[in-house]
Amino acid sequence: MTAATAALLLAALTACGGGGDDKPAEKPGTTAPGEPTSSGDPTGGGEPSGGGSTGSPESGEGLALGKAAQTTGDGGTGVLEITPDTVVFAKAGSGETAENGVFAVVTMKDKATADVAADEPAPISGGGWTWMAPDGEMVGEGGGSAFNVVMDKYNNADPVQPGAYQWRAKVFDLTPAQAKGGTLIYIDGENKAHRWQMPSTDSGPNVAEVKKQLTP
Repeated sequence: MTAATAALLLAALTACGGGGDDKPAEKPGTTAPGEPTSSGDPTGGGEPSGGGSTGSPESGEGLALGKAAQTTGDGGTGVLEITPDTVVFAKAGSGETAENGVFAVVTMKDKATADVAADEPAPISGGGWTWMAPDGEMVGEGGGSAFNVVMDKYNNADPVQPGAYQWRAKVFDLTPAQAKGGTLIYIDGENKAHRWQMPSTDSGPNVAEVKKQLTP
């Protein structure tokens, strides 16, 4: 009886020891539900960078015809609110024929908005108006036969008094290719450039009036 009892106890102890050896083998096959892995984060480093791409889309594009720009007067004196409002394309005007093929006549309203008189700087000082063709070529006002195109209503060049305004016009003698749209550029009294995108066809509220004044 004593030998049999000892044998049974030894068998029970052996069975218990075998069960304990099986537990470590089960761990590699078990993954905790909330445990992160090296490739399990789909948002890591994936945030869009749109916040850094909100640059100024209008820079270099210019204003539309009919929009005003606040400009500094000649010599840095006064403020002119300038509004190019009408453009007319014509082969002839004031009895003159365009040497290069077409005149681009742009009319604008110059208003003095400060408490002192203001004027546009003269081209000889590096200021004034230029037409930039679609291919980037720059054409100054008054070139070719444009200098002789004069319209009574728009033939103003005196300093604009505070609170008052004048109608003016700039004429460019262009080739047909240069007249296919482009950019009107004005350099003010502080050497700052103001730009307007120009249409390629007659546009603006005063087209009929300009055409009438162009007819001798």
